[in-house]
Amino acid sequence: MSTKNYYTKIENIKIDGTNDLIIRSLLDRQQYYDPKGAAKRLGICSASWSLFGMLWPSSIHLARAIAKRPINPDENILEIGCGLALASLVAHRLGAKITASDRHPKAKLFLQKNLRLNNMPKLPFRHGQWGEHPKPSLKDTGAPLLEKKYDLIIGSDLLYEPDMPIALARFVNLHANKSAEVWVVDPNRGYRTAFNRKMDTLGFQLSSDETITEDISEQEKYRGRLLIYNRT
Repeated sequence: MSTKNYYTKIENIKIDGTNDLIIRSLLDRQQYYDPKGAAKRLGICSASWSLFGMLWPSSIHLARAIAKRPINPDENILEIGCGLALASLVAHRLGAKITASDRHPKAKLFLQKNLRLNNMPKLPFRHGQWGEHPKPSLKDTGAPLLEKKYDLIIGSDLLYEPDMPIALARFVNLHANKSAEVWVVDPNRGYRTAFNRKMDTLGFQLSSDETITEDISEQEKYRGRLLIYNRT
């Protein structure tokens, strides 16, 4: 399947605890389209433009974990750096009150398409971006800025650069309620210890550190951790 300016594909994704999901993603990491410079102004270079639209193993593991978590109808959940928002789609289908967020200007478009492909109702989306960046315009983001606070914040493969532990922990703290829980799936990129330290200074105690292993194929193996933090 293709659009006018980049190519996409459709896959069926199996998540235990819910029906298979139909997910539209970018065909490969070579796709790029930013004719008006919106992504560039948001700090997204051409080399990383396509990353939001790939279905990463960590996002699948986060979706699997969320599918096993009991639904609390009074709980407000936020997925940060959602990309294709697989975990948000799973939680939404199961009846959770979840908001998806990302900084990429195409993330909302792909979320809307995947909601339609799965015959699901609308799901709130907000622009969420951590780190030092100028305040973006609605014209660039295509979505309102993330402003609320949440009871549970989730995300996957977020600690991929040296400055991420501090920036991400501050962002989580900004959008977490005084009493909150945080779930992060990390594919062992090397910044987990620094993130744990910063989260601890903000009152979030690491309550669970679960190893995740999976042989994706004979050539590819996944190794990561599901980190759960609580602040009471």
